[in-house]
Amino acid sequence: MPKAIPFVGGFLLLFTFFCDGANAQDTPAVKDITTPWTASVRDFGAKADGVSDDTQAFQNALKAAESKGGIVFAPAGTYLIAGALSIPQGVTLKGVWEAPHHTDIGKGTILYATGSRGDENGPPLIQLHQSSAIMGITIFYPEQVPSDIQPYPWCIQGIGMHCSVINVTMANPYKGLDFGTYSNELHYIENLFGQPLTIGIFVDKCTDIGRIQNVHFNPHAWGRARHPSANFNELDIEKYLRTHFKGFVIGRTDWEYMSNCFCIFPKIGYHFIKTDAGAPNVVLTQCGADICNEAVRVDASQGHAGIEFLNAQIMSTVIIAPENEGPVKFTNCGFWAIKETNEQVIMGGKNTLTLNACHFSAWGRADAASPCVRLNGGSAILQGCDFFDAAKPQILIGKEVESAVITGCRLRGGAKIENQSENGDVQIGLNVIR
Repeated sequence: MPKAIPFVGGFLLLFTFFCDGANAQDTPAVKDITTPWTASVRDFGAKADGVSDDTQAFQNALKAAESKGGIVFAPAGTYLIAGALSIPQGVTLKGVWEAPHHTDIGKGTILYATGSRGDENGPPLIQLHQSSAIMGITIFYPEQVPSDIQPYPWCIQGIGMHCSVINVTMANPYKGLDFGTYSNELHYIENLFGQPLTIGIFVDKCTDIGRIQNVHFNPHAWGRARHPSANFNELDIEKYLRTHFKGFVIGRTDWEYMSNCFCIFPKIGYHFIKTDAGAPNVVLTQCGADICNEAVRVDASQGHAGIEFLNAQIMSTVIIAPENEGPVKFTNCGFWAIKETNEQVIMGGKNTLTLNACHFSAWGRADAASPCVRLNGGSAILQGCDFFDAAKPQILIGKEVESAVITGCRLRGGAKIENQSENGDVQIGLNVIR
């Protein structure tokens, strides 16, 4: 390396430094990090014209990334996928979805899905494997017509742990996201938008802490698309959804965390069930169900943990089935009614229902004699709740209730609590009636 001769001002030192830096023999080669993609689907023949079948081009690109993992990039364009895609372990299929949208046809990365029309048991459109992901992509079923809705297989299905769905709009799938047919520990779902037609998200066989956040199911995702199939009357699709659609169906999962999840017009918003794998325990924050027959139905939950909603918005009814064995809690939640609503909470389970700092409005819409909270069994703790309607009964305690504590509540228009419990320990006190 040349040596500088010191002199006042250091000009020669600076000159020598730049000369040395330009010496290719003395300077290590700089690794090119400007292009992070493992492969582009365009390099494998994808046309992105919305007419040519790009299934094989996508699968070839994904296969090329399989040995080392990495990112397969789908640039902006409309890609017809007439078959099904399998994303290998450790590979991400990534598009250019940059923000939530109502299925912006012609913008970003869009997959037109047409495979297995009429066969809901066919292969899923996208199948994820361990530590694989789909990101930044819009999925649209151009042949799905609201006046003649046809079954399709699952839109996205996961197999194995650490499957991720991030920044995805699935506008109008028949069945949305399947993280339950196969084991799916540590799954991760973030920023998922669209309107599945029968099931939004199904979770089961998860023995280790799945996470679901920022999910929004609304038929606007389909109805506002600039596509002929999106020309429908919202009242018609609402009728279909309230007969067929369940937003979130949750089977066996341990320590599932859900936040900022929303659905509208479901038959059941959040349905907790027991499967051959077991029952769930779930914590839900800032979640809600709007204009639905049943906002929440708890058929089953784990006896030691159960289901807990915090800061939820519930528009219709919560039903806790007699066979449920786990605790169910609602904290700082708001309840209001649709025109068919009578009771806003029906408790029939074997464990404890807790309602803490909740408020209730406009129950008894179809039958003014209906109580807001009907306790048919198990135990209940109601603390610090506010019942807005001054003319209607607030709570009915049934014959088989084992215990109930009702304290610190505001019972407008006077206490209208009917206690029919025959052998239960019921404590009512320190409530205000104005």
